[in-house]
Amino acid sequence: MKRIAVLMCSVALVAVLMAVLLWWWPINPPAQTNFPPGDVNRGAYLARMAGCIACHTDIKGNGKPLAGGAPIATQFGTFHPPNLTTDSRFGIGSWTLPQFATALRAGVSPSGKPYYPAFPYPFYGALSDQDVADLWAAFKTVAPVEQPSPQQDLSFPFNMRFGLKLWRTLFIKPSRSTESADKSTRWNRGAQIVNGPAHCGACHTPRNLLGARIETRKFEGASNLPGGGTSPAITAAALKKAGWKSSDITHALRYGLTPKGDSLGGSMGEVVSEGTRYLSDDDLNAIATYLLDEPTK
Repeated sequence: MKRIAVLMCSVALVAVLMAVLLWWWPINPPAQTNFPPGDVNRGAYLARMAGCIACHTDIKGNGKPLAGGAPIATQFGTFHPPNLTTDSRFGIGSWTLPQFATALRAGVSPSGKPYYPAFPYPFYGALSDQDVADLWAAFKTVAPVEQPSPQQDLSFPFNMRFGLKLWRTLFIKPSRSTESADKSTRWNRGAQIVNGPAHCGACHTPRNLLGARIETRKFEGASNLPGGGTSPAITAAALKKAGWKSSDITHALRYGLTPKGDSLGGSMGEVVSEGTRYLSDDDLNAIATYLLDEPTK
């Protein structure tokens, strides 16, 4: 019994030491200090493409734009999209552009805390300095809303935010360009949108037990989405097998209707109503070209 007690104490001590090390383990995102002037209109367009409005506005609750989104229920607990208005107390009004860039592309708050991956920063890591500057210029025009964001309501051990440092080490890979020299300009534009700001893989790629995307099954569809929903496969093979054509994809992303006339509901409905329906025809065609892997020049 004494040996068992000693062993248990040793395990507990190691666990405590590991927790302390994780707590103090600093996150050192790359320094970001020089940015070009931002374009407000382009930034507003990117905000639609990136789903910022859909996620950070409580649409069904008639919430004010970007003042905080509806709760997102998951198997880990409930996430609350925060206030992104220019309110200096509850929003991002006191942030600097470099802090905004670090939050957006590295998933680290101005205070140095890691963000939960419910925020798709791994996809935003591919955004250029110009993209970030444009988004910042657009966000600076948002009216302040003095509304606090609820605390994240997660179960143990996911409520210990410092554990995300280890999660990031295990699952987050540096962002890399998806441009392919042997593909068309349209295909490459589609790849940049889908794998970057539009973050389609966030919902259409299955995840492991710790919530990380299984990259070897990219776009194969997912189950157990927030709210218990599912998403279909959107690989080129799956879309073609289901009879989807380029015009079907652009029509669905513009109007929220499938080739059979069914409405895209749930979170995808919001993606369309608050995001993709605002995209240009060129960008919608680029998305379709990439998803169907078409060689069109």
